[in-house]
Amino acid sequence: MEGRLKRVITTAAVFFTAALLVAGCTPGSGGDSGSSDSKTFEFWSFTGINQKIDVDAYTKGHPDITVKLTEVGSSTETAQALTAALAGGKVPDLVLIQGDDLPKFMQSPDNFVDLATLGADKVTDDYLDWVIAQSTTEDGKIIGIPTDVGGLAIAYRTDLFKAAGLPTDRDEVSELWPTWDAFMDVGKRYVQATGKPFLDNTPTSIFFQAVNQGSERYYDSDRKLSYDRNPQVKEAFDLTLKVYQSGISGKIASWTPGWTAGMSKGDFAVMSAPAWMLNAIKTNAPDSAGKWDIATIPGGSGNWGGSYLAIPKRAKNPKAAWDYIADRQSPEGQLENFLSKGNLPTTPSVYTDPRLVEKTDPFFSDAPVGKIYTESVVNIKPFYIGPDDATIGSELLNTLTSVEQGKVAPDKAWETALANVKNALRG
Repeated sequence: MEGRLKRVITTAAVFFTAALLVAGCTPGSGGDSGSSDSKTFEFWSFTGINQKIDVDAYTKGHPDITVKLTEVGSSTETAQALTAALAGGKVPDLVLIQGDDLPKFMQSPDNFVDLATLGADKVTDDYLDWVIAQSTTEDGKIIGIPTDVGGLAIAYRTDLFKAAGLPTDRDEVSELWPTWDAFMDVGKRYVQATGKPFLDNTPTSIFFQAVNQGSERYYDSDRKLSYDRNPQVKEAFDLTLKVYQSGISGKIASWTPGWTAGMSKGDFAVMSAPAWMLNAIKTNAPDSAGKWDIATIPGGSGNWGGSYLAIPKRAKNPKAAWDYIADRQSPEGQLENFLSKGNLPTTPSVYTDPRLVEKTDPFFSDAPVGKIYTESVVNIKPFYIGPDDATIGSELLNTLTSVEQGKVAPDKAWETALANVKNALRG
């Protein structure tokens, strides 16, 4: 979920915005959350991630507990609603925060319950150290518990590869593109053979993958903004322009109707597939089951996405919310979540569990999804994610999207992107 792109806006967001106004959940309105019933708690989540599966699993094992789940909208809209609530509105007892939005909330840790006071300090070793570190303050307060990570891979259509005369075996396909330049060359072969686009788009499937494979992103090791001088960011940006100019992109922006329809219609043969993307493919292209497979990402590893569960300070029932976190985000709970809906665990102790290692997905030609995605995250070089990461990433990606739409010339793209970022940060 997840540094990830803004999710598709659903009607739930519209109804929730109206509910906020009716309930007075706007900055300065005051009010507490939840019911006085200690066995009931309110949970705000994103749309499109099947959160109800987790809630139903929990309440089945705890029939005396009532979870009032509200799917607010996109991850961005959920963060915006939480910001308004923390400023004086009605807060939930539990909220899901997307990883790139978390740093802004970490600037005001007193808005949240220190989960160490509820027992989180006893379980921090359960999680990947670089993931739990992102939700831990310098003085040791734990603001959130990680729910998942987004190991990187490439999803490809085996039927379209076969028609283009390319290998279809996932190991052979992975060997085709050890580097992004090799990936581009495969794309050229595909386009030459078929006359059709190889890739859905470059901003999402190239830039957001490559920029998340470096040892630094938009901040340096001293936690100072470095997006405009970090060579790794510029290299990812220039790579994206290079791939775009090679002519292999379908220029179909992610999360648009054309993109979702294109998965079924075969309008492109490959797309980026962080672990959480698999559900999007299944949801949007159910009739393409068995036509997809999963190959290693060029470069071999990386992470895009991930989220955290946090409890606002004014939550009515923090204990009930914590009990939910402790159950569903334990190693066993995260393993169950992976087996039921594919979210990649942040708990490395389960990475060798046979249930994960041997997990295959028939939709993706029985690809060993557990093995592929855990291998993608165990060797990554973690980088600091700062309070403006989401804004910077969005502006860079939006500029590259404008290039694909013909609104910005490639030779003006970097200059335009920097100007857009600076304007956004000033705003």
